[in-house]
Amino acid sequence: MPELQTTTASDLEEIVAAVPHEFEKLAGHRLLITGGAGFLGHYLVQAPLFWNRRTTPGRRIHVTVIDNYRRGVPAWLHEWSGDPALEIIEHDVTQPLPDAASRSDYFIHAASIASPTFYRQFPIETMDANIHGLRHLLDHCRMRPDDHRVKGVLFFSSSEIYGDPSPDQIPTPEEYRGLVSCVGPRACYDESKRFGETLCWNFARQYSLPITVARPFNNYGPGLGLTDRRVIPDLARDLLAGRDVVLLSDGTATRTFCYVTDAVVGYFKVLTRGRAGDAYNIGSERPEVTMGELAARMVDQGRALFGYRGGVVHGTSPDPDYMVNNPVRRCPSIAKARTELQFEPAVSLDEGLRRSLLWYAHAH
Repeated sequence: MPELQTTTASDLEEIVAAVPHEFEKLAGHRLLITGGAGFLGHYLVQAPLFWNRRTTPGRRIHVTVIDNYRRGVPAWLHEWSGDPALEIIEHDVTQPLPDAASRSDYFIHAASIASPTFYRQFPIETMDANIHGLRHLLDHCRMRPDDHRVKGVLFFSSSEIYGDPSPDQIPTPEEYRGLVSCVGPRACYDESKRFGETLCWNFARQYSLPITVARPFNNYGPGLGLTDRRVIPDLARDLLAGRDVVLLSDGTATRTFCYVTDAVVGYFKVLTRGRAGDAYNIGSERPEVTMGELAARMVDQGRALFGYRGGVVHGTSPDPDYMVNNPVRRCPSIAKARTELQFEPAVSLDEGLRRSLLWYAHAH
């Protein structure tokens, strides 16, 4: 078993402490995670393995990670590779699931390109993972024998399914139908996630399957690589290099950000406690900050942690599609998850940024 760095160990402790009933429900069962080598897989995989350390062998949660490992097996996953409760499989999710699926009880479909920079470069692959990959998983689940029916399926959708909400729909509730373009550089992601939700709703309804949907809102933290090209790792990369942090916009767009431990707690709650066929926003309702304010907060953390002396400057992306159809505001209503799942984010933005920068400094 790996020796965990301080940030990772304390984060995993928080996750495990926040989902005792959810992990008890998973105890003794097999959980298969597609795309488990990605950002959210970083803690979705490690948290149950960490929980296993304090239980008996017969009650361990067995985790199967399926990924194409296009960028290689990440170091954190390689370090867990000797764990008897972990199975690592190389597989393209656009193909029928491997035999390991028939032994699994719970499924999380997290296989998708999620960085706007990269899904704009690979739009067809993005749609294939969100539609064909999901369809293979759902078909497998509906064809299971009655004596081995699946116990839970979680599909990772996105806050992007809402598009660019009007001001009267901020904070955005799950009932909002969205203002989304079906064409353009972001549509491959937005629309394939929307269609994925339609698949889930119909499979849950027609085949009585326990399928739930999570809509992540700007998750960040350990596991989100510096080369991912989302705003927080971009700013962190500049900061840790000791140069000015560059905002590739005017900095006026607003977002709320949810630290990954809070998000992962929410996802295990949706998987084990969510209503079949339903979708739940998972994110933080406050603070809603401009990108300029986010950059300033990161600079403040950098000065306190590392004696950083740079500042914030504005630049222009060489990618002409960088800001096309980019939402002006993104802020969730989590009233539904709070009421039905007892989901409540606990990590403040400044604390989450502090932990993220410490993890980046150590891991990179």
